[in-house]
Amino acid sequence: MSPTGHDKIQLKDVLNFFEYEKVRAGMRGRVIDLKRVRRVPVGEHLSFVFENRDTVLFQIQEMCRVERITDDARVQDELDVYNALLPGPGELSATLFIEITDKGQIQPVLDRFMGIDLVPTVWIQVGKDFAISGEFEAGHSDEEKGKLSAVHFVRFAFPPEAVRAFASSPVHLVVDHPAVRARVELPAETRAQLLQDLRG
Repeated sequence: MSPTGHDKIQLKDVLNFFEYEKVRAGMRGRVIDLKRVRRVPVGEHLSFVFENRDTVLFQIQEMCRVERITDDARVQDELDVYNALLPGPGELSATLFIEITDKGQIQPVLDRFMGIDLVPTVWIQVGKDFAISGEFEAGHSDEEKGKLSAVHFVRFAFPPEAVRAFASSPVHLVVDHPAVRARVELPAETRAQLLQDLRG
């Protein structure tokens, strides 16, 4: 029985270093194409990449490759971290990147985005009736020290009626923060991918 989109990635799913090298180019190409559809830019600096089992498995394989991880216990450590990125039933999960190309602007831009993960600033609007707030993973900012990570993880939990509406209503990703106020409609191709995630 093949795994569904909500099944956790297990040790047996991860190719060893040598086997992965043989298939890496093909896998990388497929995931790049997948991420192109699943990436939603918002404003000048924000980019949401909606994760699924394929994107997360690729990240695990790449991490093991870069770090030369071959020990099963260490691979399991990576699995424990990355499996948290998988959406559960009725959920979407995304990695939010604050993208800054000018190195001299990194700190000023990050400073402008302080608080983006602490209040309801990100949501998915499904038609007129449903606004699904994003819940940010803790530990990516420290307001007292004025530190904010450029990478965040955010999860959206949908009630069943919002999942049903997702299939037939316009869907927007909305950010309402002093640094950016924007509303982006999801393209049909992206919405179709995310509906698969929601349905599992």
